[in-house]
Amino acid sequence: MFGDEMFWNALTTCLIYVVVCVPLLTILPLLLALLVQKKLPGISFFRTTFYFPVIASVVVVALIWTWLFDSRGIINQTLEFLGLIDKPMAFLVDRWLLLGCAILLTVWKGLGYYMVVYLAALGNVGKELHEAAMLDGAGAFRRFLSVTIPSVRGAMLLIAVLIAVSAMRVFAELDVLSKSTGGPGGYDMSLVMLIRQVGSGLNGNIGYASAISVALFLLTLVPLAAIAVMNREKKAKVSA
Repeated sequence: MFGDEMFWNALTTCLIYVVVCVPLLTILPLLLALLVQKKLPGISFFRTTFYFPVIASVVVVALIWTWLFDSRGIINQTLEFLGLIDKPMAFLVDRWLLLGCAILLTVWKGLGYYMVVYLAALGNVGKELHEAAMLDGAGAFRRFLSVTIPSVRGAMLLIAVLIAVSAMRVFAELDVLSKSTGGPGGYDMSLVMLIRQVGSGLNGNIGYASAISVALFLLTLVPLAAIAVMNREKKAKVSA
């Protein structure tokens, strides 16, 4: 396994997914939750709209994404109409553009889910903390850094771990967008896609697929172990 170039390519794809998705899906849903938390007329409609991608099937959404980013899709036709490009961009056949489209799909689909988690956490933040900060002359941005973020730090940590584990196990987005090929040369293949490829078919190598599965399992334990250690340290400080 360690001498297989395809394994290292798949691992690189998953790590890039983790590095990009964790900060985006940790910060953006918080900002969205702060926006929809305000009691404004019709805000319930926007909450439902933002949550709609969560209940949609990832395969269906990925197929729609394929139509959007196809060489003759809406994105390319719009860019050509505006005169921004001379020829269609290879969104789905370029290694980095395909990976970017898949990450964008994952972020868009996960915004509503993590927004709801943040809304629950923000509901437990006392208004007196913000009022005290305002009396001390703190502006909106300062209150966000000094009051909001510390108050939802536990939720942020939980969300970051969930995203990291999900990103390591990414499958449907890359599989549908690349039409199960893993992109040009298979460079955009994820570990789950690689497990399916080497373990299926008449010539499938179940032993090798099992070895990659064990490696994936150990990788997903890393963020879970990290949050366990941080919680233990937090409890130790509280006890002290």
